[in-house]
Amino acid sequence: MSKIKNHAPEEYYHIYNRGMQKQPIFETDKDRIRFLFLLLAFQGRNSIKNISREIKESVQSSTLHIKTELEKEIIEDRTVELLSFCLMPNHFHLLLLEKEDGGIAKYMQRVLTAYTKYFNLRHQKSGHLLQGSYKSVWIENDIQLMHTSAYIHKNSNELSGWGKNENKYPWSSFQDYINTNRWGKLLSTDIILNRFDNKEVNIKNYKEFVKTSTAKEKLS
Repeated sequence: MSKIKNHAPEEYYHIYNRGMQKQPIFETDKDRIRFLFLLLAFQGRNSIKNISREIKESVQSSTLHIKTELEKEIIEDRTVELLSFCLMPNHFHLLLLEKEDGGIAKYMQRVLTAYTKYFNLRHQKSGHLLQGSYKSVWIENDIQLMHTSAYIHKNSNELSGWGKNENKYPWSSFQDYINTNRWGKLLSTDIILNRFDNKEVNIKNYKEFVKTSTAKEKLS
């Protein structure tokens, strides 16, 4: 398993990072909504003039809903595809597909720069939020792809009160795999789910796969 930064189109990568000195990078649900919006919206080349206003207009009952017009703009000109995510108090995990040369590097720069500026302003902080540059692991085969997705979706087990309840954790894409996909085409769940032979029961199979996966061993 190699940690690299020279990404290649049509290859998959596990991207992750944590806060400086393991400090929290998400202090409120508004922080998580902000980061999640950036993850979804910055997959495309489209520019967003006023992110705060766009988020305010997209939040309903404390839940983020990407507007249809914006979703179309993002999908039309993607540089990356988001497959899986998990937001933890002091770190995050992503599973990405690079769609064009340099796509992930540009995407992560946009996401992390925008979020750091927001976080420091909102919480009256300064300086670096994250522990150096993000880490990137190339996914070498389908087996590693499946177990990386499971590893990401089991991450919330580490949190008090969420052990064995990862399917209900709101800041993970796991529920989008086994229930209704909240983000539609902005979260590419089919790439993972279609790897099961029996596509009619792939959701049930994936849920069981995550439950039994020894993902931590395979990623260590």
